[in-house]
Amino acid sequence: MFISAVKLVFLTWESMRIWWNCNFGTSALASIFHPISCFYLNTRKQHCYYFIYLLQTSDLSWLPCRFLDVLAARKDPAGLTGEVLIDGAPQPPNFKCLSGYVVQDDVVMGTLTVRENLTFSAALRLPSSISQQEKDQKVNKLIQELGLGRVADSKVGTQLIRGISGGERKRTNIGMELIIDPPVLFLDEPTTGLDASTANSVLLLLKRMANHGRTIILSIHQPRYTIYRLFDSLTLLVNGKQVYHGPAQSALDYFSDIGFICEAHNNPADFFLDVINGDSTAVALNLHDDSDSTSTSRKGIEDKLLEEYRNSHHYRQTKAELGGCRRKQTAKFSPSRTITYNTGFLTQFKWVLKRTFRNLILNPQTSIAQVAVTLFLALVVGALFFKVQEDQSGIQNRIGSLFFIVVNQCFSSLSAAELFITERKLFTHEYISGYYRVSVYFLCKILSDILTLRTIPAMVFTCVAYFMIGLKATVEAFFTFMFTVALVSYTATSMAMAISADQTVVAIANIFMTISFVFMMIFAGLLVNLPSIASWLAWLKYLSIPRYGLSALQANEFPGLNFCTGLNSSMCTGESYLEKQGVDYSTWGLWQNHLALIVMIICFLTIAYLKLRFIRKFT
Repeated sequence: MFISAVKLVFLTWESMRIWWNCNFGTSALASIFHPISCFYLNTRKQHCYYFIYLLQTSDLSWLPCRFLDVLAARKDPAGLTGEVLIDGAPQPPNFKCLSGYVVQDDVVMGTLTVRENLTFSAALRLPSSISQQEKDQKVNKLIQELGLGRVADSKVGTQLIRGISGGERKRTNIGMELIIDPPVLFLDEPTTGLDASTANSVLLLLKRMANHGRTIILSIHQPRYTIYRLFDSLTLLVNGKQVYHGPAQSALDYFSDIGFICEAHNNPADFFLDVINGDSTAVALNLHDDSDSTSTSRKGIEDKLLEEYRNSHHYRQTKAELGGCRRKQTAKFSPSRTITYNTGFLTQFKWVLKRTFRNLILNPQTSIAQVAVTLFLALVVGALFFKVQEDQSGIQNRIGSLFFIVVNQCFSSLSAAELFITERKLFTHEYISGYYRVSVYFLCKILSDILTLRTIPAMVFTCVAYFMIGLKATVEAFFTFMFTVALVSYTATSMAMAISADQTVVAIANIFMTISFVFMMIFAGLLVNLPSIASWLAWLKYLSIPRYGLSALQANEFPGLNFCTGLNSSMCTGESYLEKQGVDYSTWGLWQNHLALIVMIICFLTIAYLKLRFIRKFT
């Protein structure tokens, strides 16, 4: 960890214990941190920074990351005991919004440039009292500090768009947090996914930033020796138990004194990991000379390391420093999580909507491809049912084409399942960091998806298929048809959002939606005659989106048509066919289907918002 000597931030944590819900068929809770983490980081020492390395056994290598979440106030307070103090006082409830946190996985919008991502962060995280010109100047200065000037106007990159390198992407993530000049910057394994050279350059960058007055705390996994040399302090954990905390340069001497000698040319970080795992040559030699049977097991090694540390001067020194800080602190520790915002609703809405639309436009997979597929399907439907006639075959062709159109709109909405799932990590990080409200994100996603991926394809499909099929040639019928198709698409999309809002895997959400649409198709009115359904099953038709869409399209198309030209038969008219199918073709009968779809849209969107609002956002 880097601790700056300029901002004098004192970070203390005592008796920290985390209870983890195992959730393996039982409700048992497991303690993953024993109440031992009595660390005191004092920035008044002569060093200009501290670099503390948290190292854990390989089977629990994620513990330092969880521990970092606790220090950064991003861990759910439930199951958490102990104290975390900032400058001798409890963490403020909105500490996570005041500090910076760089997550392990990159969470930047890949379709935007480096400058655009930093500008977005500045627009939402800096106070509204700062002018846009000053924010732009701060972005430009930060780009130069991070060495991103060469790629400032290059896209970050996605799976389909070639972007910047891994090191440049990581520095962009760091810049997103540094934009607010946080008093503390946390980084969760910033070298993940980087080669040795790039990882070293990122750590050297962090060291330079610490030397210039920034407080930086990070966890890191398997550092090479050139990175290990940067450490000022080292912390070793075994199954949540602290077995060493002290100067990094004294660690090898300490382990040598207790019987574990590091071989020449061995990386100290790898050596420590081997020792606490019981896999190193030093452990094997130590076990060979020790006849005590308890030392032949890994539990014996763990107990020995813990006992030796408890009897060391490093432990006593840490307790003494912690005691000095505890005497200054009188407030009771009560962990809480509050999110504060530096900008208002309208400002957040403006920037999030702008970024969302830009992301859709620059992502060909969700913009151009969607319209192209819709146009292709419209041509296929138009060719199959080209110029339907007003005869007995015209009845079948018309109802078949209308049913196909409605079902196509429903299944085309499956793409909405990715709307919240693919950006789950991005949304969670930005929401917790105080970028925007949940309502802003939800509203922007709804508007962008409806206006681009639902409305435009519905209009294109109608303009092509309607005239190719040869449906009723009146202006009123045409626009009613278009409105109905769009409304069916909106309703199906809303249902997809309601199902997928709390899902983490797209495939599972697609399964739920596919099953739902298949059952809805049965009650659409084509595969089975609705009036003939048993009363105890008939109520299911009111839950069918295709039924409302197909009924509205039939009520719009069939009245006024005569399928038995020259024959005097009442059963040959469109009205008689609709009556036989149980479709109300009156004006209210037509628009009640639209009203039902609108009610379903409201219900589904409400469910989607509530799911998004209450999904688990803390680790």
